[in-house]
Amino acid sequence: MTFRRTALAEQMATQLLRPSFLDTSLRSGLFLSGQRRVGKTTFLATDLIPALEALGAIVVYVDLWSQPQANPADLVHEAIRKTLKELQTPGSGILKRLQQVASVEAGAAGFKFGFKLADVGKDDGTSLARAFEALIDQAKTNVVLIIDEVQHALGSADGDHLLHALKAARDAINTRPGTPGYFLFIGTGSHRARVQELTLKGNQAFNGAVTNEFPVLGRDFIDYVLEQVRPQLGAMLPSADVTESAFRSMGSRPEELMKALNVLRSLHADALPDEHLPTIAQSLGAAAADVELQKVEAMGPLAEAVFSRICSIGGDVKGVFTGEALKAYAAQIGRDVTAQEVQSIIGMLTSANLLMRVKHGHYGVTDPFVEKAWMNRLQADQLLRAGPAGDPPRLYNQPQGR
Repeated sequence: MTFRRTALAEQMATQLLRPSFLDTSLRSGLFLSGQRRVGKTTFLATDLIPALEALGAIVVYVDLWSQPQANPADLVHEAIRKTLKELQTPGSGILKRLQQVASVEAGAAGFKFGFKLADVGKDDGTSLARAFEALIDQAKTNVVLIIDEVQHALGSADGDHLLHALKAARDAINTRPGTPGYFLFIGTGSHRARVQELTLKGNQAFNGAVTNEFPVLGRDFIDYVLEQVRPQLGAMLPSADVTESAFRSMGSRPEELMKALNVLRSLHADALPDEHLPTIAQSLGAAAADVELQKVEAMGPLAEAVFSRICSIGGDVKGVFTGEALKAYAAQIGRDVTAQEVQSIIGMLTSANLLMRVKHGHYGVTDPFVEKAWMNRLQADQLLRAGPAGDPPRLYNQPQGR
């Protein structure tokens, strides 16, 4: 299934590369946040990057989620070096494209840089500012660096140094009188709070940059999908309104919608699609959340207790290591708990992308659908375990005798 968002991509590309007076703030950096599996990476690869390149930009793309355990700085530096190497290579695809859309004069001979590519980004090597300046001066066009899942650059010294190096490159290039091109930075991420942290906190390199919600797929996508599946569904084709509502209930995730329509196809021909699709969507949404919840359960009772506390309090939670919190965990799992154990569990939950560090000592659930599913499970568990009428409800999961 290929649904193109060409108009949106062209609008964004124009705002970035040929900004009006009100859009020049985008040169400070653009950060887009949205939940997982809503089509961010697909949009970047199939729509936005081609639109940027069609306007003559050189695009460097890095996905930090592709290797979550790798050093983010290493991934970014490697992507930059790869692009520079392609530009040095006579007759490379990127050179041919630039000759067509940006009137690059380097020709088939390739670019010549006065530094070793292997040294780019190293402490004692060529700075990113110098590398991008040399590239822009030769290409005489804009350079766009896109970092997908940019929040993975937070929380480490290397990641922090990388972001400050990119800011230095932005400032050095974009403030030059008569610069032949600009350096533009786009960061996307599924941790809304952490992506926003990159632009709102005073100690962050891109403090003051633009932050927007990633535009999720809309009614035009629903109409497209229904037209594609009409031959397969026939009389079981649901209405656009009901399909759109079901799509929203599943977090606007294309994969979940396709699963729901496949289930609908398997029903008896006499079934009413508009009556069944909402129930199917609700069930699939819960099943998708269950996959994530099973990760919490696999980490053991303490992980369940910590995750429950953060879900129950909601939002930006502080106090997961306090004495009161440790006593609550101990009561739930039937043994004493140390702050070090909780810190380890927090690390495991964060690495699994179940929790996010909102700020120092503060944590929240990454996916609100998972948080809601966990709370629904807790509430159901409380009802099942409730004693005689009048007994106070229990707040967290109780030990299961594991």
